[in-house]
Amino acid sequence: MTLSPNVFRSARWLMLVAASLVPVAANAAELPGAAKVIDAAEYASLQAALDAVPAEGGYVRIPPGRFEISEPLQVRTTDTTIVGAGSATQLINTNEEGKPAILVGKPEFAGRATPKAERLWRVELAEMRILGNEKSGAGIEAHYIEEIFIHDLSLTEHGSHGILLNHCYEDPRLSDNLLTYNAADGIHLIGCHDIVVSANHFEENQTGLRCLDGFNLTMNGNNLDDHLGDGVIIENTYGSVLSGNMIEECQGWAIIIDRDCYGITMSANVIAHDFAGGIDLRDAHGCAVTGNSFPLVKNAAVAVRKDSGRIAITGNAFSDSYIGDGKTRRGTESTSLEENPNEATGILLETTSPVAISGNLFSGLKTPPIRSEAERQGDEANNVLVTDEADKQ
Repeated sequence: MTLSPNVFRSARWLMLVAASLVPVAANAAELPGAAKVIDAAEYASLQAALDAVPAEGGYVRIPPGRFEISEPLQVRTTDTTIVGAGSATQLINTNEEGKPAILVGKPEFAGRATPKAERLWRVELAEMRILGNEKSGAGIEAHYIEEIFIHDLSLTEHGSHGILLNHCYEDPRLSDNLLTYNAADGIHLIGCHDIVVSANHFEENQTGLRCLDGFNLTMNGNNLDDHLGDGVIIENTYGSVLSGNMIEECQGWAIIIDRDCYGITMSANVIAHDFAGGIDLRDAHGCAVTGNSFPLVKNAAVAVRKDSGRIAITGNAFSDSYIGDGKTRRGTESTSLEENPNEATGILLETTSPVAISGNLFSGLKTPPIRSEAERQGDEANNVLVTDEADKQ
C-alpha cells in the first residue's frame, strides 16, 4: 500500500507536538563554570544584592527604577560587574555627610593604603545614572582597585567629584560617561598609571579632570564645556597625551601643567573661548604643543612660565572669530578684554629656558603674537626659535 505525502506531514506534526509536551529537566545542560546572575530586584536592598556576590566575583544586574540610598553602596569583591538599565536605572544619593554613592574597595583598609596582595581586580560599573546633592560625596569613589573599568554612566550634581580614583594603579579605563554639575572635579585621579580617559562629556563641573602624581594619561576624544574653574589640571605626571579634545568656555584655564611634569604632548585639540587662558605650562619640561586651534582665548593662549622649559610650540592656529569677507563672528566695538568677545591672544614667555616656536599662524590678535616677560641674560637667555608670521588682518 502506498501512503500519501499528507500522511507523512501529519505524522511529523504529531511528533513535534509530542516533543514539546515532554518536560525538560531544569539545568539539564547547564554550562560548566557558569556563575549565577544576581538580579537585584530579587533582594531586599541593593546592598544585599552586592553582598550576595561570592568572593571570586560575579555579575549584578540592577533593574530600572529610582533607588534612594543614604549610605554608600559598597563593592568588596574582585572580578565583579555591576550593570544597570541605562538612564532608566537611577541611584539617588540622599547622604548629606559627604559620603559617596558607590564605594569600591575593601573596608578594612579604609583611610590607608591597601597592600598589593589584598587589592581588588577588574571591577566594572556601567549603564546607570547616579545623582547626588550639594552635601553628598563623590558619585563613585574607588581605592586601590586594579584594572577598574567605568563606562556609560551619568554622574551629576554631586557635592564632590563625579568619579574619584585613589591609587587605582593598573590600567584604569573611563569612557563614554556624562559628568555634569559636580561641585568639584568631573574626574579626580590620584596615583594612577596607564590611564585611559576617552569619549566622555564634561559639563559645568568646577574642574573637568584633575590628574595628580600619575603616569601615562591618555586623554582623547572628550568634550569639556562651560567649567566654573579649569578644564584639565595635570600635576607631577609623566609621559601623557591630550589629543582630539574640545575644551571650551572654561572660566579658568583650558589646560594647566604643573609640579614637575615632563614628556607631555598636547595635540589636535580645540581650545576655544577660555577666559583665563589656554594652556598654562607652569612647571613643564620636554613638552610639545602642536596642531591645536586657539580661537578667542583670553590673556594668553599658551603661557610658558619661568619654571618650564624645553618646550616645542609648532603648527598651531591662534585666531579671533574671523570668518572671511571682512567679517567676524563675534564682533564688538569694545576694546575691553572683559567685554570684547572677539579678543584673542598668542604666546606668553616667562622662561629663560629653551623654547622652540615654529610654523604657527597668528591671526587677528589684540596682543603681540609672542610676548616675552623673561629676564634676559644676554643672547642665551631665551633661545627662542621664531619662524612665524602674524596676520595683519
